[in-house]
Amino acid sequence: MSAAAELVLDSRCATGESPVWLAAEQALYWVDIPARQLHRWTPSSGAHTTWTGDEMLACIAPRAGHPGQWIAAMESGLFAIATRDDGTLAATELANAAHAAHGMRFNDGRCDRQGRFWAGTMLMDMAAGRDVGRVYRYQSDVNAEVALRMHLDPLIVPNGMAFSPDGRTMYLSDSHPDVQAIWAFDYDIADGTPHHRRLFVDMKPLPGRPDGAAVDADGCYWICGNDAGLVHRFTPDGKLDRSLAVPVRKPAMCAFGGAQLDTLYVTSIRPGGDLSDQPLAGGVFALRPGVKGLPEPACIF
Repeated sequence: MSAAAELVLDSRCATGESPVWLAAEQALYWVDIPARQLHRWTPSSGAHTTWTGDEMLACIAPRAGHPGQWIAAMESGLFAIATRDDGTLAATELANAAHAAHGMRFNDGRCDRQGRFWAGTMLMDMAAGRDVGRVYRYQSDVNAEVALRMHLDPLIVPNGMAFSPDGRTMYLSDSHPDVQAIWAFDYDIADGTPHHRRLFVDMKPLPGRPDGAAVDADGCYWICGNDAGLVHRFTPDGKLDRSLAVPVRKPAMCAFGGAQLDTLYVTSIRPGGDLSDQPLAGGVFALRPGVKGLPEPACIF
């Protein structure tokens, strides 16, 4: 195990989010939300490519049976996206979101272990602190009017979504400074519904606000401590196991990757203002924590 974070790409993302390791390509994908960009980086060659869409991209998951396509939660809804040779993204709407207020977009999301896509929404004016955030599950086997079904509310900034290795526990956080909580739910893998919400971790006494997360093969929950430059690992019973440092204040989300799924990649945020004390903000980092992750499920529903 190495506790030192390695810079793998000085990508300078305004808000680097939703890293996904695509095993078939041995490549890491992620998004820069306000830049409306999808990024791809290949460790073997160091090649880095970006594509730009028409709306902000918040979170992504590969689409099963559609090589080269992703499902993406954006501003107005969910889209199937594909890369073009000219550096743009082709987007086909799958489901429109009936947001609870104006000025909202999607934020964190991912597939459950069975391939159902989940994503949460937030008000872009985070400082307003309005609990208009919702968490939706996408169902492609129903008509368009109900394809995006709301399951959890109210939230301010839904984040930290992850699933246990057996898929029977769902995790969710709220990053807003007034909340800073992580919850666990019992998750029905047959019908894809969460139940029995309970507090998993109260982050207020700990360094950093809870942001994006991942679960390792041991069932431990890794979450970025935004504003603290840390990535925390919690055991399945909610005990803090360790905290690993990255050289930026705002790590945003983490994902396991590499040929053995033993590298924890961390995307980050590059805020405005003086960055003399964190010039690598917005970069992508690699940690080698001595544990392995799990393959990221593709969206099949």
